[in-house]
Amino acid sequence: MAKFAIITGGSSGIGRHLVSAFVREGYDVAFTHLGQHDATSEVEEEAAALGGRAIGRECEVANSAAIEVFLDEVIAWAGEVPDVLVNNAGIQTWASMLELSEERWDAVISTNLKGTFLNTQRVARRMVEAGKGGSIINLGSGCNKHAFPKLVDYTASKGGIEQLTKVSAVELGPHQIRVNCIAPGAIETARTQAEAPDYAKTWGDVTPLRRVGTPEDIAGPILFLAGPQSAFVTGQTIWVDGGVFSQAFWPYRD
Repeated sequence: MAKFAIITGGSSGIGRHLVSAFVREGYDVAFTHLGQHDATSEVEEEAAALGGRAIGRECEVANSAAIEVFLDEVIAWAGEVPDVLVNNAGIQTWASMLELSEERWDAVISTNLKGTFLNTQRVARRMVEAGKGGSIINLGSGCNKHAFPKLVDYTASKGGIEQLTKVSAVELGPHQIRVNCIAPGAIETARTQAEAPDYAKTWGDVTPLRRVGTPEDIAGPILFLAGPQSAFVTGQTIWVDGGVFSQAFWPYRD
């Protein structure tokens, strides 16, 4: 029987690459999206071209009732409870502390932090009922560690995800469910290119490896955390950032 992975936000960006990466590793993959029906069909077709199976369904990740409907459908499709959950869905807004609206704060915290909590909880319940254990991987950020200007809500959500990862690992460990966090650095996607045309050069110049990351750079560590090679790894955050967030501010110049 094929392995089964669920990826939230799998129709675009890093999530879309993760779907293909898991399919290549022999997983059946179910993923969520919001209103991206054409992109979802493309992802499903890409999976079929790779000789695998993927199914996308619209689901609001912060809506518990919608999550339950989604899980019922995709578990029936796969014929089993998932082995892996990747909490990838997320949004961000740009506003200073003094300008950030309550509505934007609520939207980001709801999608990023509440969504991660609800999907972790609901998938973990299914894993526990099936008695099969599993791996849950949350997407963090450099905001896990550092304060990013004009990303008040996003920073709060990602810091919360790191602590949620730890407490989930402690509580779910007796059920053989591992929970870890991947914290990317600067990753070049269509979204980041659109936000800043010079994104790759700007971040590459300050990253010790002298380049920005790609979605493929993220997929490798996530597959490691999903598989048996990381069987004794839980509650951890792995930084996939080219070293950019390991370096301290240094006022001296050569």
